[in-house]
Amino acid sequence: MNKTVAVIGAGGKMGARAAEKIGFSEAYRVLLCESNAGRAEALEEKGLKVTAAAEAMAAADFVVMAVPDAAIGAIGRELAPLMKRGGTLIMLDAAAAYIGELPPCDGITQMITHPCHPPFFTEQATAEARRDYFGGVATQDILVSLIGGSEEAFEDGTRLCRAIFAPVNRALRVTPEQFAMLEPGMSEIVVAAAANWMKESMELAIEKGVPREAAEAFMAGHAQIAMAIVFGAEPSPFSDAAQLAIQWGTSHYINPEWRRIYERETLAGAIHDILKPRG
Repeated sequence: MNKTVAVIGAGGKMGARAAEKIGFSEAYRVLLCESNAGRAEALEEKGLKVTAAAEAMAAADFVVMAVPDAAIGAIGRELAPLMKRGGTLIMLDAAAAYIGELPPCDGITQMITHPCHPPFFTEQATAEARRDYFGGVATQDILVSLIGGSEEAFEDGTRLCRAIFAPVNRALRVTPEQFAMLEPGMSEIVVAAAANWMKESMELAIEKGVPREAAEAFMAGHAQIAMAIVFGAEPSPFSDAAQLAIQWGTSHYINPEWRRIYERETLAGAIHDILKPRG
């Protein structure tokens, strides 16, 4: 008999992607749960039935928490007691687990997964895949992590995660703590912040009089070659002048305290700030 999968928050961005991938799959019996009336109606219009969460919990072998990061702890504490023994609870973010917001679940396996997204400087098979920056068309890797429970259930859960984020190359296993270092630590607090800084830098140059087309073209090309050199895709080094400019910019504008994000106390504090309710 096919395993039953309940997707909580099936009408949201990540939930909708899971629904599209496995909602019509013959490999799983999929129960879609969505508390927002408008999103639930949109799912129904696509021919996907919406199931009440309590009913789904009692039947599900796997429960996928496709809900906002800040809500994972509260919703997990509400739904986990309703799950059948031997089930697997799958989170799509490590933050709640890292700061201890998940409920104790005897007889329940808890795990985390998240897409790595298609990497730059990697060939994809089609033009559509080359334009896919999120994943789902382009091949990508995923992360998986066991918080607690059965190794066998974790392996089954990993196969499900591969189906949700397909096409998947590798399912890379990390510890929950390592997961949090990678997201939100590395990927959002550092990398996404740096990307926003780059965009703000370009906009400031435009405000100072540089034509937008020139600024956008120069940023696009120089961002790509800089990353290619730094990450080893381009064997040629930076010029001597560019290396001096990098050293000058780093010493004057990059706060060395950013490295503390990999210290547990700092990362936990950042996650508490990120997840706390906003008025």
